[in-house]
Amino acid sequence: MVVGVNRFTDDEAGQAVPVFRLDPTIEQAQIERLRAVRLTRADGPWRDSLAVVEQAARSGDNLVPPVIDAVERHATVGEIADVLRVVFGEYRAAE
Repeated sequence: MVVGVNRFTDDEAGQAVPVFRLDPTIEQAQIERLRAVRLTRADGPWRDSLAVVEQAARSGDNLVPPVIDAVERHATVGEIADVLRVVFGEYRAAE
């Protein structure tokens, strides 16, 4: 079952959906903020917190506390997601 394809479809198909366009200056500002965080964070704590996220994911423990800790130690969403992809894999639609 795929939501929106064969279940819970929209009866108003064919109508144009407004597409959000991000202002490039906002995007660039966020990239710079991310670079600054990566340059100023302590190397050990955020790496250690990602190891705890991985351990929790492998053991089936609650992921919320280790993910919150990783964020507080300045791990990025992308870094956390990379760890979870290693453990759980990535969804691929059947062709």
